[in-house]
Amino acid sequence: MKSRLAAALLALLFARGALAFDPFVVKDIRVEGLQRIEAGTVFGYLPTKVGETMTDAKAGEAIRALFATGLFTDVRIEVEGGVVVVVVAERPAIASIDFAGMREFEPEQVRKALRENGIAEGRTFDKAVVERAEQEIKRQYLTRGRYGATVATTVTPLERNRVALNFSIDEGEVAKIRAINIVGNRAFTEKELLDQMVLRTPNWISWWTKNDQYSREKLQGDLETLRSYYLNRGFLDFNIESTQVSVTPDRRDIYITINVREGDKYTVRGVTLSGQSPVPMEELEKLVTIKPGETFSRERLTETTKAITDRLGNDGYAFANANAAPDIDREKHTVAFNILIDPGRRVYVRRINVVGNTRTRDEVVRRELRQLEGAYYDNQKLQASRERVDRLGFFSEVNISTEPVPGTTDQVDVTMRVVEKPTGNLLFGVGFSSSDGVILQGSVNQANLFGSGQQLTLAANTSKVNRNIGLSWTQPYWTVDGTSLGFDIYNRRFDATRLNVGRYITESTGAGVRVGFPITDTDRINFGLTPEQTKIDVFVDSPQRFKDFVAQNGSSPWGLIGTVAWVRDRRDSAFFPTKGTAQRAFGEVALPGADLKYYKLSYQHSWFYPLTRDLTLRLNGELGYGSGYGDGTLPFYKAFYAGGVTSVRGFEQSSLGPQDLNGALGGSRRLVGNAELLFPLPGLGLDRSVRVGPFFDVGQVWTNNPGETLSDLKLRYSAGGLFNWNSPFGPITLTIGIPLNDKPGDKIQRFQFAFGQTF
Repeated sequence: MKSRLAAALLALLFARGALAFDPFVVKDIRVEGLQRIEAGTVFGYLPTKVGETMTDAKAGEAIRALFATGLFTDVRIEVEGGVVVVVVAERPAIASIDFAGMREFEPEQVRKALRENGIAEGRTFDKAVVERAEQEIKRQYLTRGRYGATVATTVTPLERNRVALNFSIDEGEVAKIRAINIVGNRAFTEKELLDQMVLRTPNWISWWTKNDQYSREKLQGDLETLRSYYLNRGFLDFNIESTQVSVTPDRRDIYITINVREGDKYTVRGVTLSGQSPVPMEELEKLVTIKPGETFSRERLTETTKAITDRLGNDGYAFANANAAPDIDREKHTVAFNILIDPGRRVYVRRINVVGNTRTRDEVVRRELRQLEGAYYDNQKLQASRERVDRLGFFSEVNISTEPVPGTTDQVDVTMRVVEKPTGNLLFGVGFSSSDGVILQGSVNQANLFGSGQQLTLAANTSKVNRNIGLSWTQPYWTVDGTSLGFDIYNRRFDATRLNVGRYITESTGAGVRVGFPITDTDRINFGLTPEQTKIDVFVDSPQRFKDFVAQNGSSPWGLIGTVAWVRDRRDSAFFPTKGTAQRAFGEVALPGADLKYYKLSYQHSWFYPLTRDLTLRLNGELGYGSGYGDGTLPFYKAFYAGGVTSVRGFEQSSLGPQDLNGALGGSRRLVGNAELLFPLPGLGLDRSVRVGPFFDVGQVWTNNPGETLSDLKLRYSAGGLFNWNSPFGPITLTIGIPLNDKPGDKIQRFQFAFGQTF
């Protein structure tokens, strides 16, 4: 009975498409009704060719196949004297997609999302397309917290069987998170837990962070953060029981409830290592950071297993495993771990692929690699390679992945994926001074010229007192072993007649060459040689020591300036370091045979130490010393200065040191110290693009007076707060400094800032 019914329904289905006919030999095939689709597309779905026999079954098969393409609204097969006539009605094509009322997104951004879902200009149109498009547009708005967004679609028929789609959008209001409730917590307060999350209720900076807008991805990330927070503090049985997200009927407010079960707090009973290891177990045991008697921490356990696998990876065991098996005593609330070590097979690196460098040349990345193709896999060298490429500053992301080579057991391919970022910087600095007026500073810098890794910089600084113009070029790999070559051309003019200090004007012009040699991966020595001539104008009322210098050396002395610098950079980041050190020693000497005979030495040491995950201590110290040799003296325009946003904040730029009746003259000695506590801006969660904190500065410059002690230097102290923001427009620095022991005659500048633009 059922089979007869099915046959009847099938017969009715194709009754309109093909009339019943006796089998016949096909003399010809003709297609009618096509407008945009090629006839060959239809011929490809016909099971019968010219000269073959056509039957009812084959006709039904052809109709089903053509309908299944989705290209036609109607398909019929007719027979005219041995000629098969296929009559089709094409579905219309989408001619255009337009939006009205869209402000939250760029239209092209939404078009791209629609295209990924099969909805685009030139594609076939049907009613299901409209429904899918509306749902995708609404989904895009949901990601921005606009739960009340509505979409109305207008379909306009056009000539040549086409249609235009117009989506009229009412975006509605952005739904805000009004409350996040955590239920079941006892060990930690709700505020402590909420501070770990990215999602939060509206605050003063929500307009920028958008963290008060609900996102499923952000919530999942926050739940994992909460889980890690508990597991790192001993709560081995912690679990998130459920999560409820509710939206008010007006779709403007969102309430989130998180139910947790904390469980008990566990301590570590012991840690043992087992398995086969090519590295002595005694060496691996030193890598265990989680100790008996300590509170259990998943983070510390993960650090231990990672350190073990990394150590094995340094000897070529790329796929080593160190799995920690827990032995839990729930009555005593203790846990012991047995770490089973499986080194796997020692492998070689067959090939290293670099992906994502669309502008930067491949060689610029490869010359920083320390892992070699054809050598044993070395995890330490791979990480060093990643850090060196990251330190180039050309990429926002640098990631390394390792894949086994198919068909082998002892070879891997390494892929370094990079994401390029703008490497040109247009930097501006603005300051205000009662004596100097508005100070404008700027530089145009391209750190990756034409993708070659070469650096070109044009810098300018101008005010009513200073005018500095300079051009620099650096080739970091003049030779294959990393020897660098560079040159500098500059013109610097200083007009002290516009200040209430001793009157003089200097204009220095120089052109020099630099050569640098790598010592280690973090150490470098640079040498430079620069002929420099300085034109000096002094006046009747200029300080006597200025006039004495001109009388001794002439009004246009020149010098052959040699420089040597040693740099060691072991910071974890060049922009927002949290650990490591950076040191720089610099020497400058006017070589014999020229008018000038002097030398200057300076040393700077910066130290970063993470006190907590969010709190970083920065200590910085700087020393400077200068003098003449033979019958020479240190030129007064080469003196050290202190004060300003880069030294002792709260005092005007270069205003500290020896004074005459009208102001600072600079000195031959310099001492500066800075201490800062840096942390993310409260309210931004885990966003580290902004760091703020208090600072304390000390510093002074002085001359070499016989018998002078440190207590005679009259050091200046200041304290205050700083704001650093790596904004989309470039780095921004704001400081408010309060001098703690200013004296009469000191020039105060409590507010200082600098900002930049990236292009």
